[in-house]
Amino acid sequence: DLASIVRRARELGELTQLLGKALPEDCGGAIVAANLREDGDLVVIAASSAWASRLRYETDTLLAAARDAGLNPVTCRVRVSQG
Repeated sequence: DLASIVRRARELGELTQLLGKALPEDCGGAIVAANLREDGDLVVIAASSAWASRLRYETDTLLAAARDAGLNPVTCRVRVSQG
């Protein structure tokens, strides 16, 4: 239903902000979106391929931030936004 869609969108937005704040100041805005899948895969969407390369060096930081927030990520993948 619509309420669950809105709730999920809010959760994804909060996760995206949380991860952005965990990064150095110059990297935080590079994250377009983030999602934690049921299998524990933390997926981070970067604004560009250049940012994706940089964020791949920060996967340990991203995983730690998600864990500190009470989530249980297993792996972290960085993808590039399609548009």
